[in-house]
Amino acid sequence: MKLCVFDFDSTLMDGETIDFLAKPLGLGEKIAEITERTMQGELDFFESLTTRVTLLRGLQEEKVNEICHNLPYMPGAKETISQLKQRDYKVVVFSGGFRNATSYAKDILGFDADFSNTLHVKDGLLSGLVGGEMMFDHSKGDMLQRIQTLLGITKDETIAVGDGANDRSMFAHASKRVAFCAKDILKKEANIIIDTKDLTQLLGEI
Repeated sequence: MKLCVFDFDSTLMDGETIDFLAKPLGLGEKIAEITERTMQGELDFFESLTTRVTLLRGLQEEKVNEICHNLPYMPGAKETISQLKQRDYKVVVFSGGFRNATSYAKDILGFDADFSNTLHVKDGLLSGLVGGEMMFDHSKGDMLQRIQTLLGITKDETIAVGDGANDRSMFAHASKRVAFCAKDILKKEANIIIDTKDLTQLLGEI
């Protein structure tokens, strides 16, 4: 058994979920700017996430799900996951984004499990609060170590694929570290770099 862990936003999905959610509120540019600075490693992930989710307060849960169920997936995402599973990989998603998007994508893209965050809803509206498994800069690395222990998989049997600063923590526990259309801060820690929006290129690198 082998393990491949993907980031979701801007890796399996072409864009950032929270930026899509901000658009109906007229906050697209404001939140996108914070997101970009966070992925560049300029802002603390936890502080950035909670700040951005606060700005989403009042958005209807129905609208959240409508947006999350119509996100554009990265070219080659489904085909790449299918090929990895044929090669006996377990494929897992770690996302600093939200379950509304990752759990829905699980059945479409075919990965085995998703770990992300949950938007708090009250009376059918976002309350501006968030909690979950991927709240901090170190969360992906921490979860990766626990999954490796649970499955009996070593660092040498692990691939991590991501694009932003909060993917660095999982790179520390993977022998193949793939920076996919990534920020420079992550490329510095990668040993495989793919700069074309085509995830099938990963298959030729592993």
